[in-house]
Amino acid sequence: MNVAVTTAAEGFPRRAFTVDDISRMIEAGIIGEDEKFELIEGEIVMMASKGIAHERIKSALTVAVARALPDHLTMGVEVTLRLTNTTLLEPDIAVFPKQLFKKSSAGFAQLDPGEAHLVIEIAASSLAYDKGLKARLYARHRVREFWVVDANEGVTWVHTGASGDRWSSIVKRGPQDTFAMSALPGFSIRVGEIE
Repeated sequence: MNVAVTTAAEGFPRRAFTVDDISRMIEAGIIGEDEKFELIEGEIVMMASKGIAHERIKSALTVAVARALPDHLTMGVEVTLRLTNTTLLEPDIAVFPKQLFKKSSAGFAQLDPGEAHLVIEIAASSLAYDKGLKARLYARHRVREFWVVDANEGVTWVHTGASGDRWSSIVKRGPQDTFAMSALPGFSIRVGEIE
């Protein structure tokens, strides 16, 4: 489906949408269920298609995370998460309690502050967006650990210690560094070794 998009002129007012507006637009066929977008503080942001480097890394991380999941957690791959009434994000990978899907009846998984154990965004063309605005949104929502993986260079920024709109720690890891996290016992991967 070809969808016309535009970029708004900075400084001019724009209509803010809500999650309920998005649900009604999907039901009415205005927005296709297969369209890739996020709702960022009321603005609909179209997402770019993903290239092979992005998909290769996402696939390897998905397998590694799935193998390490403890019984009380589950994983969503490109799952649409409702953070607030005006913010819907679709991270590449998110790890959260299994109950998340059971408590949502609004059409989108409601992620309450502090529930996400791990969120991973893989960036090829959206690196500044993921490290900037999305990092602030995830910090505001108290995600426990947030990774931004540069699909082109294999570098990963690991964010921990969410407080307000900021992270108390952002560590840059190289392609040969081994990743592990306490929420996922047995999880270990090197981005540079993904084929």
